[in-house]
Amino acid sequence: MATSADNLVDGGGRAAVRVRGLRADRTASVHHCRHCGVPLTDAATQDSGFCCAGCSYVYRLVHEQGLDGYYKMRDGVTAPVTPTVFQPRDYAWLAALQTAAEAADQTELTLEVQGISCAGCVWLIESLFDRQPGALRIETDATLGRMQLRWTKGAFDAPAFARVLQSFGYLVGPPGAAPAESASRPLVRRIGLCAAFSMNVMLFTLPHYFGMEAAFPYARLFDLLSLIFATLSLLTGGAYFIGRAAQALRAGEVHLDQPIAVGIVGAYLGSCYGWLSGREQFVYFDFVSAFILLMLVGRWAQTAAVERNRRRLLTSSARPQAVQVAGAECPVEQLHAGDVFVVRSGQTIPVESRLESDAATLGTAWVTGEADPREYAAGARVPAGGVNLGRSDIRLCALQPWSESLLAELLRPAARDGYHHRFLEKVIRGYLVGIFLVAISAGLGWWLLSHDAVRTWSVVTAVLVVSCPCALGLAFPLTDEIATSTLRRAGVFIREADLWPRLQRIRKIVFDKTGTLTLETPRLLNPSALAQLSPEAQSALFALVRDNPHPVSQSLCEALLSHGQPAVVAGDVEETAGFGVALRTAAGRWTLGRPGWSGTLVSEKYDTELAFDGTVVARFQFEDAARPEVRAEIAALRERGFEVCILSGDRREKVWAMAGALGLPPENALGELSPHDKAEWLRHHDRRDTLMLGDGANDSLAFDVAFARGTPVIHRGVLEGKADFYYLGRGIDGLRRMFEINAARRRTQAWLLGFSIIYNLVAVGLAVAGRVNPLLAAILMPVSSLLTLAIIMLHSRGLTGRRHPAVPASFSL
Repeated sequence: MATSADNLVDGGGRAAVRVRGLRADRTASVHHCRHCGVPLTDAATQDSGFCCAGCSYVYRLVHEQGLDGYYKMRDGVTAPVTPTVFQPRDYAWLAALQTAAEAADQTELTLEVQGISCAGCVWLIESLFDRQPGALRIETDATLGRMQLRWTKGAFDAPAFARVLQSFGYLVGPPGAAPAESASRPLVRRIGLCAAFSMNVMLFTLPHYFGMEAAFPYARLFDLLSLIFATLSLLTGGAYFIGRAAQALRAGEVHLDQPIAVGIVGAYLGSCYGWLSGREQFVYFDFVSAFILLMLVGRWAQTAAVERNRRRLLTSSARPQAVQVAGAECPVEQLHAGDVFVVRSGQTIPVESRLESDAATLGTAWVTGEADPREYAAGARVPAGGVNLGRSDIRLCALQPWSESLLAELLRPAARDGYHHRFLEKVIRGYLVGIFLVAISAGLGWWLLSHDAVRTWSVVTAVLVVSCPCALGLAFPLTDEIATSTLRRAGVFIREADLWPRLQRIRKIVFDKTGTLTLETPRLLNPSALAQLSPEAQSALFALVRDNPHPVSQSLCEALLSHGQPAVVAGDVEETAGFGVALRTAAGRWTLGRPGWSGTLVSEKYDTELAFDGTVVARFQFEDAARPEVRAEIAALRERGFEVCILSGDRREKVWAMAGALGLPPENALGELSPHDKAEWLRHHDRRDTLMLGDGANDSLAFDVAFARGTPVIHRGVLEGKADFYYLGRGIDGLRRMFEINAARRRTQAWLLGFSIIYNLVAVGLAVAGRVNPLLAAILMPVSSLLTLAIIMLHSRGLTGRRHPAVPASFSL
């Protein structure tokens, strides 16, 4: 967006914003974020037109770069921009990869990218790459979240490109292990082939329905071709369900694929008998091929929705980067007690150590839960997991090897117990037993009455054919897919398909405090002080806070960039650990830090001064702020019957103060807990009914114990890989939305189950009475599928968050 521009047009063709001052329009679009499209829930965001400072910043950046075509190609709703666009990130690993590649005369790298959600993202990433000096070619795989770069040797700067992508909301990570083949891609191939086979079967079956006589010269050829294409459909798509059903049987489990496999095998074997004996009343090849196709579509819809959310994340873990020992890079696994090593700005300390530098400011929020940065003097013991918040390197002496480090324990992957949908298993078991009993009983009855083996087998085959589990195999997965997609538009991303049955058991919701109930950075209480600064002062302040990992600097940087990019001021930035930073320019000396650079802050409010040559220019106040509308959301969750608790490593008085502000009783708020304490609390209180929500490594052990888990942070490489879901944005309203959507999903599936029971009673009754033939079966199966889809459409208003039809209490799942 050029600064001389007067008005801009957003992706929907509306006048969106005036550059100077970001004047929001008053159209209906004010109720959705102009960048990501999520609903705006409070007056402040509705007035600005953006859900967060990150979206405001990226929206401005996209237009400044002339890339507003992105909004014409992106999905209607994408994930909100995370605070990572404002935070410094170490790309030394990428510089090393590029150097090693060029040393081997290779100018190509494959990297992971986090944040790709649509074709618009691919276009934006590739457009930004094309603008880089030395860029030759980029291939972006949105499905796998990877990109392959090629460049001119010596002319391209990979870390600089990664920083550009980060400023637009995309994080670049190492390639990691070769990705496993997408589970949905083979299903797509099977669907394509089975669709072709099914159409061919219908092509050669329709003449029979329209009166083709057996004496017709090509009748037998048509029957043979129907057999061939139905067999190909069985081998291509049916084998998928039959194999999985057999695997479940060997494991002694009940699985949805078992009734599907019974329908496929029964119909196919009966049809083969009919073809061999020349009896048309047994031939259901058109049913076999169409049924397989529908079941594959349902399975693909269910798999692709969850897989898409998983692929948005980097696979690389949060294991600390290599440190420098005696001037050489040393992997953290090779650290030993007594080694003296160097940690860069923003880098994590891998093991418990002794500080060798004069002083250091460390952030321990993600590993201990303490929100405030801590100051350490030379000789002090510093914990593993502390982050160097200073601008300079610090020297430390390791007191333990990596294998004994608390951080290594917190980052260690843990096996996840699968959870079965008990009610659905009962339905499947009842279906299988019922169908076999009905088929056997019908066969015995017809044999005793008629002693006609052909007629008896015809009835048994008809029972197995018409009792197709379309509601279970097609409609249930489709409702899951619609619910998953709806939550994605609300900023909630489901990673594990078995989260849905888990949600039905949840009675307790446990929150971490720092970063989960509160924002990642402290909130600036007096933004007017920032707005009143002269352009020169804003530029100096930006130079002081840019690339500074301290929470106060990050808050100021976020506030500055959300209102435009200040000019860059040349000068040397110096830091006095624990007190502040200084910038020397040709005009004088700018400082940002504690008042007088003396004293110690012990409250949650930060009093910070910006001064020029000793004269105070501005004072800023900060607070450890709760997420927007968090009190109302907690109250809404409690009204739904959930017990809400807080487990935090922060000081007890701060945890109790937070609980009081949220209306929670003190006994539901525990502070000063270690990671092991949190896990132990869950072991004693979780009855497979607890949802744990956290953001840092200190919640990792609790995640391993909790029945269900979610996280609002996906850029640290710790909990997002363990979480059943993640939610983005500044608020926590996505949690309530998730439970509402799950309730609507259960109601829809209750209606589907009721319809399935009624359909099977009618269809199986007709089959037992000997009234079903291949033509009627060919009609009943698509009709039942269409009716189940109609039920889903009728209830889609509930699945998408709008009003839904009333449901009888007897249908409660």
